[in-house]
Amino acid sequence: MNRELISVIDEIGRQKGIDKTKVIGAIEAALQTAAKKRFGQAENIQVEIDSKTGEISVVSKKIIVDAVTNPKAEISLKEARQYDSEAEVGDEIGSLIEMDELGRIAAQTAKQVIFQKVREAEWEAVQKEYSTRQGDLVNGIILGMERRNYLVDLGKTEAILPIQEQIPRETYRRGDRVKAMLLEVRRTPKDVQVILTRSHPQFVSKLFELEVPEVMEKIVEIKAVVREPGDRTKIAVTSREKAVDPVGACVGIKGSRVQAVVRELRGEKIDIITWTSDPRVFIAEALNPATIEKVGVDEEKKSALVVVADSQLSLAIGKNGQNVRLAARLTGWKIDIISATEYEKEKAERDKEIKAALAEEAEAQRQQEEARQQEKAQAEAEG
Repeated sequence: MNRELISVIDEIGRQKGIDKTKVIGAIEAALQTAAKKRFGQAENIQVEIDSKTGEISVVSKKIIVDAVTNPKAEISLKEARQYDSEAEVGDEIGSLIEMDELGRIAAQTAKQVIFQKVREAEWEAVQKEYSTRQGDLVNGIILGMERRNYLVDLGKTEAILPIQEQIPRETYRRGDRVKAMLLEVRRTPKDVQVILTRSHPQFVSKLFELEVPEVMEKIVEIKAVVREPGDRTKIAVTSREKAVDPVGACVGIKGSRVQAVVRELRGEKIDIITWTSDPRVFIAEALNPATIEKVGVDEEKKSALVVVADSQLSLAIGKNGQNVRLAARLTGWKIDIISATEYEKEKAERDKEIKAALAEEAEAQRQQEEARQQEKAQAEAEG
């Protein structure tokens, strides 16, 4: 029985990744609870398990006194000396409790507490391991779906890929392999939840880190990533070494690196642009793949007016405004886009308004000058 207990403890430790001493501690606590339930909460009962032999000792300890007032916690000197002839008042003496005395109910209680303690130790181990890995890429196997959330086997624990963290229109079957980013570890009263994401912008950064050695080595830095999962991502990069082209490094030979990321994202379009501190250049780059003619900025309002050729207008705005929306999020600027024709029309109207205002001002000045001349002439005639 004792050898079997140690074997079970070792097996739990291996399967759940829990320290053997924690499992033993859980069983000791469970047996102590069971013993107290059987003999009374007031009893000073201690349980110890030998980690090598599996031998269990359940001891009821009492204080030696002259006059017993609490039989649950005290024993008379006369009775104590029946067990130990050298016992003295104030000493603590223990008597073994046979395991059989615990009874069926106590054994059931012990089983329940053992299960709970092992679960708690398992949760603690999961939380400790995965909390330090938040932001890392993980690989798992789809176990199934529950309330539109995928359950993913990570090996040591199960994780959740919630509906809001999935790429839209992406589906999996049981047994499919999946790559995701570890987003969060949540401790609840019932368990520890490991939350995964495939829709977070940082997931794209991690994929580029995996595919592009220069990003991993911090030679190329990803300054910003914005994304509408399943459709398009824009990523701004810069290089810490002049000899390294940040966009070229991320694209790879014949697009091999960026295509590896695109495949993982199931065809999501990716625009890679060079980050720069010049807002005009950065805004123009952010509107890729459209070609930009002019960019005017109002730094105080942090807004920009972008002029594009008529043929480029729909491309610059994007489907349902997606391209300009992502560009605005990437740069942090409010962006308005107009066509070259509209710009020239507005410019002509502004020029016309300016000419009219100048002409009106010139006429006003002429009239003022005539009035002064008349006043001067009248003054001379009167003089």
